[in-house]
Order: sequence, then structure tokens, then C-alpha cells
Amino acid sequence: MKYRCMTFAAPLALAAGLASAQDLKFPVGEDARFNWGSYNQFAEKYDLAGQTLTIFGPWRGEDQVLVESMLAYFEAATGAEVSYSSSENYEQQIVIDTQAGSPPDIAVLPQPGLIAELASKGYLAPLGEETESWLRENYAAGDSWVSLGSYKGPDGQTALYAFPYKIDVKSLVWYVPDNFEDAGYEVPQTMEELKALTEQIVADGGTPWCIGLGSGGATGWPATDWVEDMMLRTASPETYDKWVSHEIPFNDPAVINAIEEFGWFAKNDAFVAGGTAAVAATDFRDSPKGLFTSPPQCYLHHQASFIPTFFPEGTQLGVDADFFYMPAYADKDLGKPVLGAGTLAMITRDTPASRAFIEWLKTPIAHEIWMAQSGFLTPFKGANPEAYANDALKKQGEILLNSTTFRFDASDLMPGAVGAGTFWTGMVDYVGGKSAKEVADAIEASWPKE
Repeated sequence: MKYRCMTFAAPLALAAGLASAQDLKFPVGEDARFNWGSYNQFAEKYDLAGQTLTIFGPWRGEDQVLVESMLAYFEAATGAEVSYSSSENYEQQIVIDTQAGSPPDIAVLPQPGLIAELASKGYLAPLGEETESWLRENYAAGDSWVSLGSYKGPDGQTALYAFPYKIDVKSLVWYVPDNFEDAGYEVPQTMEELKALTEQIVADGGTPWCIGLGSGGATGWPATDWVEDMMLRTASPETYDKWVSHEIPFNDPAVINAIEEFGWFAKNDAFVAGGTAAVAATDFRDSPKGLFTSPPQCYLHHQASFIPTFFPEGTQLGVDADFFYMPAYADKDLGKPVLGAGTLAMITRDTPASRAFIEWLKTPIAHEIWMAQSGFLTPFKGANPEAYANDALKKQGEILLNSTTFRFDASDLMPGAVGAGTFWTGMVDYVGGKSAKEVADAIEASWPKE
């Protein structure tokens, strides 16, 4: 996950059965936002009484409460006993458990690179062509999701091993509606309009952007999101994929161009609060605060969906702050790409309950229960968007549904020495004065040799 500064609860032990029917968050059949028909049909098809399902995933704290509220419906529908667990070092733990021959039935991970490793060693069960077809037909930008969940198995053949579930959107620009209204600005619909707005704000005597790359030992990572977004808006999805897999070098002209697109915004003193020198020095958590000063220190902030955590206390989304989709160029035929991250579910022990759980994730109710609470987005076209708990989540969900391409955060897919190393430091060097080519050459030289 790109956001590096999370704190987590202590490792959790396996839970007992999650809930009885009367403990369900939303009583079955009583909330019209939910597709109860999908729940009832699933319950009629699967009888797993006496069976257990163990799930190991990344969710702890409040997120554990949320996922368990969804799992309780699977448990109630099937009669299976579901046990969910996590740990602080879940990435290492799943490797240890699979190598020891004691994996959970289902593993959920946000790291495609780790999933690829597990698939190549034969620790995952293929999900099958039927599930692949289902994703293509039922998820917006379905081909993108099939690609994300497909990896080479121990035989070297590519197959679908992971089911995307619970997605995060990064292609967002945040702003304060009152500031826009006072200045007479409108939300831009294209990249051309976003650049024109940037120049207009300067002409009006304001500063367009707040940008902060500071993040302790991870300083620089917010710039990688910028570059990834610009890569998707200036080059094809196939070029993006080749960049990630190193089929084209990091200093390919397409990548240098994307870095320079970021530089158009970040390396102009007039465009950034505090000037370019402040970009690397400003902590990413403090960066959006300039939106809320009077007069505003800036009007625009590019960041993922988690950033409201660092807005002033009491900020009401949709009123005091809002966001819009980071737009694509009108003059390029690249559709509406979305950059993001998310979690993927895999079968690590092939049982009837494991297979049933993957089928459960194909039901609208498995999405809607979490949608109606907090922090959950889905590209599933069959889930009711009215189930979202608030307008902000609904709007982000619409961005996913309207996307023509989804791509996972590139730096999280690259070797750690690059994606969590020289890519970060290279972006600091770039805003510090080095050219895009110099930086790209240095990052390319750092790419691990085969």
C-alpha cells in the first residue's frame, strides 16, 4: 500500500464464529438498499453446516470490525463457521504459513507482487475461467481486473488466481467548494482545463497547488502517484504495464514525459504553495492544510481517498471539502484511466467452503454490506450505488464505475529497491533541480539485475 504511515493494532488471534442471525448489522430483508435476493439465492445454493472457513487478511482495528460484519452474512447464509485473523506482519506470516503447509483457506493481500510469488510456487488455487469471465462482464473495466488478478503458476502458464475486492482510488484532486465559488472557478473536466485553471489561479493572484512529498524515511512517495497518474494520461495502459514489468526501461521517453508532466505542476514556483523548494520539505500530512486557510494558501491538492484523515477536525466532506476525478486529456484517446490500489482474495487451501466464498464475492450483498458503512469501494456494476454510506463514497464509487482502465499503483508492483527506494528518492531529486532524464537514468541503473 502506498500510504506508509499507518499504525496497527497488535496481532489478532483467530476469532470464533462471527455472528448469529440476530447479530447481523442490517436485518435480512429490512433495508431496501440491499439486494436481499442475492443473499437468499446464495443461501439456498450453499449448505456448509459443520464446515469451517479460515480467512487471513490485512484488516485490523476498525477495518476488522467492518470485514467481520460482512463475513457474518456468509456465515449466516451457509451455516459455516468463519474465523478471520490478521497480524502486524501479515505479509511475512502468509509466506511462513504457506511454506509450512498450514495456510488459511482464504488469504487476502494488497500486494500483487507477493501474490505473484505465491502463485509461481504453487501455493494458490486457480479460480477458473468462469470467474475470469464473470469479472470481465461484471466489473467496470473488467479486463483490467482480470489482468490484475492473473499470474503465472508453477507451470509457467498465466491464470486467474486472485479476486479483487475492496478498492482504493488515487486519481483524485481535492478542493474547497467555497473557495471555488468565491473565485468563480469551475471543476475542470479535462487535463487541458485543469492546466488552464492552474494558470488562471496564478493570473488572479493566487497559488494553485499544495504539494508535499515529506514522509520520513518514505519521503518522495506522493510524487510517484503523480507520475503514475500522468503516465496513464499520456501513454497507453500497455505501456504502463511494460514500465511496471521493466519490458521498457525506466528511462523510456514515455516515462520521462510523465515525470515532466508532474514537473509542469510541481517545478513552477508560482504554481506551488511555498514555491518548488517547499515541495520536498512539506510533510504530505500537512500539505492539504493550505486549502483551509483564509485566504487559501492553495486551491488544489492531488492525493488518494485517505487524505481527509488529515483535514482539520470537523471538516465535512461535500461541504467544507470535496474532490473531483483527476481528468484525462481531451486530445488523447486514452479513455478515463483510474489509478488505485486494493485487496485481492485467493484460495490458499482448496475446500468447498473456499470455493463458496469466491462465489459469495460475486453477490451484490457481499459488497453492499460494507459499502453501507465505511471505507469500501467496488467496481462491481451489480452492486447498488445507493448503498454507499455517504455521498463522498458514492462519488468515488462512480469514478470506479466510469473508468475505462484501472491500474494498480506502479511503485507497489516494482521491485522494492526501486518502487520503495530509488523511485521515491529520484522524485525528491527531480523537484530539487535534476532533470527528468537524469533522474530516470539513475532509477533505471538501480533496477535489480536478473
